[in-house]
Amino acid sequence: MSAQPVIEIEHLAMRFGATVIHDDINLTINRGEVFAIAGESGCGKSTLLRQIVMLTPFNAGRIRLLGEDIACIGEAAAKRLRQRCAIMFQGGALFSGLTVAENVALPLREHTNLSATEITELAQIKIALAGLPADAANKYPRELSGGLKKRAALARAIALDPEILFLDEPSAGLDPLAASALDELVLQLQASLRLTVVIVTHDLDLLWRVCDRVAILGEKRVLAVGTMAELAASPHPLVHEYFYGPRGRVAKEQYGS
Repeated sequence: MSAQPVIEIEHLAMRFGATVIHDDINLTINRGEVFAIAGESGCGKSTLLRQIVMLTPFNAGRIRLLGEDIACIGEAAAKRLRQRCAIMFQGGALFSGLTVAENVALPLREHTNLSATEITELAQIKIALAGLPADAANKYPRELSGGLKKRAALARAIALDPEILFLDEPSAGLDPLAASALDELVLQLQASLRLTVVIVTHDLDLLWRVCDRVAILGEKRVLAVGTMAELAASPHPLVHEYFYGPRGRVAKEQYGS
């Protein structure tokens, strides 16, 4: 079966005044992939994610999201398109004054006509899918560990059954065991819900463990795209440095073949 693109980026450029963030970004992400956007800090990874989901404008080029040219659609169409996607931001972005169950239920209340009982039941299902203990539903974000907060944010992100799940630095701030468990959860959700997952990260362990393909950003563009094994063999000096620095060597020895 041929690959079906769900995100197509062509000649994307973005500037803040005289500062160039992206210059001629070209990238295609296919349905069902676990795809990562990686690179050193400050290379524009999170900015690119925000451009794809229509939170940050760009100056030139084209982005097609689920077949729609996002520069050519109205606000109503953009709203419908956003509902087919979900984002888990780096800090989780949970509402501190709401319980986990209330956080997960919120998008269901805002974007569906389901009854209160149906919303409560669906929220409980999503909480269970995210691997949270039953007693977490009635807790507030401040009462959760870092790993459980990430799971709660994931439960809310999948509340509306998105086609594409965007994760911005999902393992940031987690200890190695919690990060590894979250990686496994992402893979389980991707398989069970048939998601396309797009991850912005600099976590080399996550890249080796989870991703089908990875794009390395640098020099304001995409330096290389491929599997981790392919990228680890890249002759490009910046890509080589990324994989053969001290952390890169350790991750490759542990997870690479």
